[in-house]
Amino acid sequence: MKTLAILVCTVVWGVTGTVSVKAMPERVARDTIIYPYRKMGETLPGTEPLNWGLSDKELSRKLLDGAHEFIDSLIGASVAKRAQYWTRDFSSPQAYNASVAPNRKALMHDIGVVDKTQPFPNYDVGLPDRYPAPSMERFGQYQDSLVAETSQYRVYQVRWPALDKVWGVGLLVEPKGTAKANIVALPDASISPEQLLGLAEGVPMESQFARRLAENGYRVLVPLLISREIMYPGTPKQQTYREWIYRQAFHMGRHIIGFGVQKTMAAVDWFKQAYPGMKVGVAGYGEGGLVAFYAAALDTSIDAVMVSGYFHSLQQAWLGPIYRNVWNLLTEFGGAEIATLIAPRPMVVEYSPVPSTGDKLAAPPMEMVKRFSHTRFEGAIPMPDFTDVQAEVNRVDQLLKPGFQPKFLIAGAHHTPVPFGSEKALEAFAKVLGGGGPLPVSSVLPVDQRRTFDPQARMYAQMKQLEDNIQALAQISGYIRNDFFLYKIMPQLENVNWTTKLYEPYYAPDKFIRESKWYRNYFWEKIIGKFEQPMRPPDARTKKVMEDKRWTGYRVVLPVYNHLYAAGVLLLPKDLRKGERRPVIVIQHGRNGVPREVIEGHTSYNDIGAKLANQGFIVFATFGLFSGEDRYRWLCRKANAVGKTLFSFILSQNEQYLNWLKTQPFVDSTRIAFYGKSYGGETAMRVPSILQGYCLSICSGDFGDWTRKVVDTHFDQSFVNSFEWEMPYFNMGTTFSYAEMAYLIFPRPFMVERGHHDLVQPDDWVASEFAKVRYLYAQFGMPDKVKIEFFNGGHTSKNDETFDFLHQKLNWP
Repeated sequence: MKTLAILVCTVVWGVTGTVSVKAMPERVARDTIIYPYRKMGETLPGTEPLNWGLSDKELSRKLLDGAHEFIDSLIGASVAKRAQYWTRDFSSPQAYNASVAPNRKALMHDIGVVDKTQPFPNYDVGLPDRYPAPSMERFGQYQDSLVAETSQYRVYQVRWPALDKVWGVGLLVEPKGTAKANIVALPDASISPEQLLGLAEGVPMESQFARRLAENGYRVLVPLLISREIMYPGTPKQQTYREWIYRQAFHMGRHIIGFGVQKTMAAVDWFKQAYPGMKVGVAGYGEGGLVAFYAAALDTSIDAVMVSGYFHSLQQAWLGPIYRNVWNLLTEFGGAEIATLIAPRPMVVEYSPVPSTGDKLAAPPMEMVKRFSHTRFEGAIPMPDFTDVQAEVNRVDQLLKPGFQPKFLIAGAHHTPVPFGSEKALEAFAKVLGGGGPLPVSSVLPVDQRRTFDPQARMYAQMKQLEDNIQALAQISGYIRNDFFLYKIMPQLENVNWTTKLYEPYYAPDKFIRESKWYRNYFWEKIIGKFEQPMRPPDARTKKVMEDKRWTGYRVVLPVYNHLYAAGVLLLPKDLRKGERRPVIVIQHGRNGVPREVIEGHTSYNDIGAKLANQGFIVFATFGLFSGEDRYRWLCRKANAVGKTLFSFILSQNEQYLNWLKTQPFVDSTRIAFYGKSYGGETAMRVPSILQGYCLSICSGDFGDWTRKVVDTHFDQSFVNSFEWEMPYFNMGTTFSYAEMAYLIFPRPFMVERGHHDLVQPDDWVASEFAKVRYLYAQFGMPDKVKIEFFNGGHTSKNDETFDFLHQKLNWP
């Protein structure tokens, strides 16, 4: 058999039905009968010739490049489209805050600020120097709560409640005189609170802005931020502490940014309660500047903010470290839009060098992003030009009315960066808090007098608190998803004695099917991300690329949107009679695959395509976008910025596959089925659950408890323990796992193919998740429409029972 190049497309399969026993011998015989050779044309009838002289891998890359160009255009257009989400009322500060409340709520959702902060305990232990109630707790062994003391202030080791089982920790500086104002000073993730106060080396004296403020009479709280220190260096699990928390949190609708913001807001709450009437400001550098900026946007009780080493347009935010990835941010927000949430409160922007992220993240961003191979490059913090920062500050005025918000942009001579925490920036910040005058800093450094302090243990404990918070949420996520979906529309029978009552369907499926539409739309629009652009006509270009005695293979390329294409290889049986319409099976390969591999010659797929075509099915093996390692991960990362994912592209491609297949004279449009393995199995869950043009779906080598697969830190093969950093989908863990996706496939037939030794997930996870699916089908009297095949094998396709399932449900001999 002659094999040339292959193209991208998706596979569809058919309608339900029952095959008679008499039909089975005919199907078996088809495997051995060689039909008379029939000469097929070089192109499919009704299509234009395909003249792309590309190999499979080259075509795979071209498709991915087109997807990048398409999403780049949407990111570029996002700024002009944001106005539709805003209605600002400038008649009064109160009216303004009320008018932007929906935008503030949207930002809170996007950075995962959804859990209530914990109330402060009211400590009253009769100590003469106790804090006013409610209290921030000083802690430490051997009186280590007093860290340092100078003639001007005392430094205490403190902690405060933020979330369930999560505390903020840091250093509190109490002036010996009357405090001028209260300030939360947030260091970068690479800087400790001790360094920002001069208690430890690592920060130049001129940038120790927490110490400068303390020496000039301000009460200062310096929180600890989760660091970007590398975990598991040199292994596939290599990532920073911040990424470790990000990956778990993102999938559960939380965020490392949101955790930092909530700790900051809890500290501000304490300041406001403990010292009523005194102004509170937040100031931060780098990662701390990011947290300060978002906290001030969300918490209207913060009186002023200083942002250093962070403020810019955010249009290239997707180039930053993965832990800065914020779902849907650019749809509604840029730097200027977030700043308007701070208005009419004042804001100081300091143009300073961005923090270094270390060797792992320091590679040239655009060069690395454009590579097709696996690079392990997960982002670096880009240094914005001053013109970009200035333009974004000026854009705030365009969104507001003149003079509505006091703003200060601090830069060096000739618009050069200034060292972070400069005296000039702090003076502007102090002025809007009611202070004034110069802010000198002495050369006398405080001395850390603690005897038991271990900064590594403190960082690990803070990270572990966040991890435990997320892991606890993941453990109960099944109950949360049931309350979100199944229990909302699935009636529960009461007063039924199931010990004596025989099984019988007790509920017609109509209501469940009808009300599932809302969840289908929610899944597509809010979790996967739906493109709203009009599709191009499915004008196919084709070329014959494979030839067998039983079938002919055509590469098919379909336009989807500008720059975005879909492609695949269509296998047409040669015994297809004129006017006959047959079922189609759309087959999707896994990561880094091409259609040729699922057709023949790849052990893992067991020649699915060729075997099904030999049995008389029309087969469409499609190109996936999940090739090129980090190249496709960066596509997902970009897409997240405007509320889209990798599967946003894949769903649109599949829509076009269905549009085109249904117009072909040899296709029975009611019998288009989907069969996918590995990443193709992931596709088999997400695509047919949304696109009802697929009449059934088979998930091979991927089914199980998706939430635990992504989030569970104790499972060695979870994605949080791997290099596959694109796998978390924002808030999917509390809304949809594979059972819920299968509920959206109902009442169409659904099957799982599972090798006992497949390391993707343990058997018990797979069986437990499948039991939920079978339960649903059984309650409506349709247990025969759902099936699982367990077999002794690994991450491979066995094809025995899956083929029987296809023949039976597609009513094909």
